[in-house]
Amino acid sequence: MRFAVIVFPGSNCDIDAYKAVEDVLAQDVDYVWHKETDLSQYDCIFLPGGFSYGDYLRCGAMAARSPVMEAVKKEAKAGKLVIGVCNGFQVLTEAGLLPGALRHNQQLKFRCEIVPLTVMNKNTPFTCDYEQDEIIHIPIAHGEGNYYVDEETLAKMKENNQIVFRYAGVNPNGSVENIAGIVNEAGNVLGMMPHPERAVHDWLGSNDGRRLFTSILRTWREKHGA
Repeated sequence: MRFAVIVFPGSNCDIDAYKAVEDVLAQDVDYVWHKETDLSQYDCIFLPGGFSYGDYLRCGAMAARSPVMEAVKKEAKAGKLVIGVCNGFQVLTEAGLLPGALRHNQQLKFRCEIVPLTVMNKNTPFTCDYEQDEIIHIPIAHGEGNYYVDEETLAKMKENNQIVFRYAGVNPNGSVENIAGIVNEAGNVLGMMPHPERAVHDWLGSNDGRRLFTSILRTWREKHGA
């Protein structure tokens, strides 16, 4: 299996994502600059956290218009796996690959801590190695993680079981209905504010992010008989 980690000007979690794939899965992984226009050789595309283009205009707004995003849309439409974490989640909503938007945290403060999450849907390519309703611990680090979506779209998302993670206990940013991560209708594009790539070893404070990566590889192997 081959992974692409997209690098925008201002990305700063690209190395974390690259190392997580290397350490947990020992699969091929490449950094891909945002000017690339062909991602056909990759099976999973990772949009990392950071401050793409300095977060000018809105978080993720300029990155969503980078040349590479047309290739990301093409591969997502073809069924390839795409995951956006933190700034990557913001880019995916700005690009129209996921519904909703990320606003400033309700308290207008940057939050950086390990938080508990509930796994709301284990039947996705990204969560099949978790248990349904399991509580896991993953770090957050963001100032604009307040997920918003209109009521009509939210109802449709619930009907399609697109809510994958909710904050358990305290809601750190004011997200509607404690939402921390969602998938698209097809289930192959995931966006989440917490950072699973920063929770892959005990010495990081949690290794609960490992199973997100093993879920991806397990899904790919089952699909390809590898």
